[in-house]
Amino acid sequence: MPYTHTIGAVRHVFPDLKTLLARATPLRSGDELAGVAARSAEERMAARLALAEVPLARFLNEAVIPYEDDEITRLIVDSHDATAFALVAHLTVGGLRDWLLSDAADGAALAALAPGLTPEMVAAVSKLMRNQDLILVAQKCAVVSRFRTTLGLPGRMGVRLQPNHPTDDPAGIAASIVDGLLYGCGDAVIGINPASDNLAAIGSLLRLIDDLRLRYDVPTQSCVLTHVTNTLRAIEQGAPVDLVFQSVAGTQQANAAFGIDLAVLREAHAAAHALRRGTVGDNVMYFETGQGSALSANAHHGVDQQTCEARAYAVARAFRPLLVNTVVGFIGPEYLYDGKQILRAGLEDHFCGKLLGLPMGCDICYTNHAEADQDDMDNLLTLLGVAGVHFIMGVPGADDIMLGYQSTSFHDALYVRQVLGKRRAPEFEAWLQRMDLADAQGRLAPPRARQALLTFAEQW
Repeated sequence: MPYTHTIGAVRHVFPDLKTLLARATPLRSGDELAGVAARSAEERMAARLALAEVPLARFLNEAVIPYEDDEITRLIVDSHDATAFALVAHLTVGGLRDWLLSDAADGAALAALAPGLTPEMVAAVSKLMRNQDLILVAQKCAVVSRFRTTLGLPGRMGVRLQPNHPTDDPAGIAASIVDGLLYGCGDAVIGINPASDNLAAIGSLLRLIDDLRLRYDVPTQSCVLTHVTNTLRAIEQGAPVDLVFQSVAGTQQANAAFGIDLAVLREAHAAAHALRRGTVGDNVMYFETGQGSALSANAHHGVDQQTCEARAYAVARAFRPLLVNTVVGFIGPEYLYDGKQILRAGLEDHFCGKLLGLPMGCDICYTNHAEADQDDMDNLLTLLGVAGVHFIMGVPGADDIMLGYQSTSFHDALYVRQVLGKRRAPEFEAWLQRMDLADAQGRLAPPRARQALLTFAEQW
């Protein structure tokens, strides 16, 4: 059925829910590239006003990608919790926005509601929200995940220590790991993007991190961000695998472009879970996403990139992950043109993921050909810190010399901790204190352990 709204003498008609969602989306270059964006500011506002009147129940009866064509749609529909949805089943999209901003929508209520919301519902309500609305609601969502550290507790923020190297040189990677630990980073994960998919090299990197972890009793988890099938092979060969990584998208066709489907993710989840390497929990998956991934694979089915992104969170939610990371500006200005679009997308992704019950982090980043700079990233970093982001990236100097993009640094994490009072995961914080790397308030202290850690790096 068509959706309509009249502004002045102009009657705007949107033939289906997919089109309505796309036209209501804040302006971004990827939707313009795909030909799905609103053609004027007036049409965008008409779409938002029409979207506000759509009953939430409509999303259960009108799929943006047909059920029979897409396994992600089937996952969304088949896993929907009608009992949880009953709390808001009578509302429209606009009514859901009002309720989310009310005092009734506290952390307990939002956690209970999460299984009853579909990605399209949360994408829709985000399109009606100002930035401050996205921050307020996300800040109320309490999502906790555990492996060797406990992430997502109130007043805390984790950091992924990202020690990438353009040739996977063990000495260079070890030096970056030590550097990050001395700055108090690494409580979310020590995660390496390998320069190649060579299985022997991947095994060596996993053993490097595990050697350091065991030698100094570091309460953290490791991950080499290779393809899920490589991680399965590494597990079969006895490598010390903590977390299974995979990039995921919001359509079956886009995931096929990544070389995955839900079946292989289930196999990997079962294999990692069976290792029982966690000490305080058993969340073993690490997923990364990003607006524009479906479009870049020509697999978006005419769905706007932000709704596609939210659908990727349905994939992640099915596997109870430790970490979900939206790599917000990594794909480039073809999808998010400038700092304003990157900032908005980061807040949307964090909001949608948290509302669906996910432990959302963000790689606050941009490519060197985008109309953005580090001041834009400072703004997004601060806003996400206020919004209760699960974790951010810690990259030496904020410049990833292997992936060739700009992110956030060890120093940036210290900034957020100081201005917002964000502490580290409790297990990791206690370790820093035992090692004399931080005081009881979490402030970095002159460390007696510095020489021991530097000696480790020199051995590699």
